[in-house]
Amino acid sequence: MSETSESLLEVRDLRKSFRAGKKRLCALDGITLNLKRGETLGLVGESGCGKSTLARTLLMLERPDSGTVRFDGIDPYSLRGKDLLNFRRRVQMVFQDPYASLNSRMTAGDIIAEPWRSHKDMYTTRKDRDMRVRGLLDLVGLGAKAVDKYPQEFSGGQRQRIGIARALALDPDVIICDEPVSALDLSVQAQVLNLLNELQGELGISYIFISHDLSVVRHVADRVSVMYLGRIIENGPTEAVFDRPNHPYTAALMSAAPKLDSALRKDRILLKGEVPSPIDPPSGCRFRTRCWKATEICATTTPPSAADPEVSGHAALCHHPLLSEGMLATA
Repeated sequence: MSETSESLLEVRDLRKSFRAGKKRLCALDGITLNLKRGETLGLVGESGCGKSTLARTLLMLERPDSGTVRFDGIDPYSLRGKDLLNFRRRVQMVFQDPYASLNSRMTAGDIIAEPWRSHKDMYTTRKDRDMRVRGLLDLVGLGAKAVDKYPQEFSGGQRQRIGIARALALDPDVIICDEPVSALDLSVQAQVLNLLNELQGELGISYIFISHDLSVVRHVADRVSVMYLGRIIENGPTEAVFDRPNHPYTAALMSAAPKLDSALRKDRILLKGEVPSPIDPPSGCRFRTRCWKATEICATTTPPSAADPEVSGHAALCHHPLLSEGMLATA
């Protein structure tokens, strides 16, 4: 994790929906976030909340219905031709499943070098490409001897290192990590997370880190955004979000996180009901149908942003924020 003040990515009021029969499924509903240079932004929430759709939209694999995206002050959706190709190299992806994301018929060296088939001006000679591939393998801790091996000759953690090397091949500014360690053993998870931290310190890369594992997010993220049904309902510095949750949904998430030390455990907050359908989300506050603090205003009015009085940059979309009543419902 690192500290920086220069904004690299700015997203404002981003909206994206998909046709579902005769209705529309609202996957993103007014997403606003910032990502600074050299920063890790953790993105957490239940399955179906829109995390992966947001990642695909930022990668320009999906086009938003409305809202703005600024990358270094530039609207990437306005780019065409060579300018668009140059932008695409600046945002890369590390996928969840290292067993499915690598072509078993290609060697590690070929997998890492494949992005240069589109970005031909980066390394123009075979010698330069070979040297860079070996350098990347060294950088991710595999060594140049791995260049001619196939994915099936590696363990899961080693495969994910190849995936990270492939993402680094185009010298990106941002890497979106979509559950990059969820398919790995715990001991291997720690090795991959430490590698990502080391690469960030050395290269100054920014990460958007998507995960269901709160302990992982707390370990790697500088700031955390909590998503629920297409909206970011709480955002702030990692320690503030974990130790001083302001939204009831965030408090419920934190209470469900396992703790080894029984002295740190608090009462588990059990949410009632099922997650509503994004095809027909509740009016007003999206979380009101499962919230124990919901009142009439929650059904009629979209909640405003409630700021944490003690932590700058920490806020939640809630009519009845926990901190305003001195309620620290932490796990």
